[in-house]
Amino acid sequence: MDKKPKKTPSDDGDLAIIYDAECPVCTAYSCSVEIDGGNAANVRRINARSSDDALVQQAKAAGLDLDEGMVVVHQGRLYHGADALNIMARLAPKQGLGNRLNRLAFGNSTFSRLVYPVLRGGRNTLLRLLGRTKIRDIDSKADRNQ
Repeated sequence: MDKKPKKTPSDDGDLAIIYDAECPVCTAYSCSVEIDGGNAANVRRINARSSDDALVQQAKAAGLDLDEGMVVVHQGRLYHGADALNIMARLAPKQGLGNRLNRLAFGNSTFSRLVYPVLRGGRNTLLRLLGRTKIRDIDSKADRNQ
C-alpha cells in the first residue's frame, strides 16, 4: 500500500511529476496529462533517472521507490504511485475528452489503488522487453563506482 503523502520543504504553487523517461508509457502519460491552472501555476516534468535533481533526491530520501511508482510533488507534499495518479486526475481540467476520461478513471482513489499494480506490472514488463534497466539498478551501479 502507498505511504501517506509526506510534507516537503518546498511549498509553492507549482507541481512536479517525477517519472521514468525510459518508459514510453510513463513518458506519454506524464507529458499528456493536463493540470488545471488554478491548481498549479507550472508543471515541471522530471526524469526519475536524474539522480542529481533535488526533488528526485528528496523522493528517495523519503523512502519512495521510483521503480514502484511515479511521484507528484504538489503543495509541499509527495504523492507516490496510485496516490500520484489520483492527485493528477483530480487536478485535471474538467474540459476535454482526455481530461474527463482521466478524471473518471483515476479520480477515484479506490479504483486508482486497484489498477495501479497492473499498470506498474505492465511498465516493468515493457522495460524488460525493451532491455532497459530499473532505476534502482542505475543507482546501485553509481554507488559502486563512487
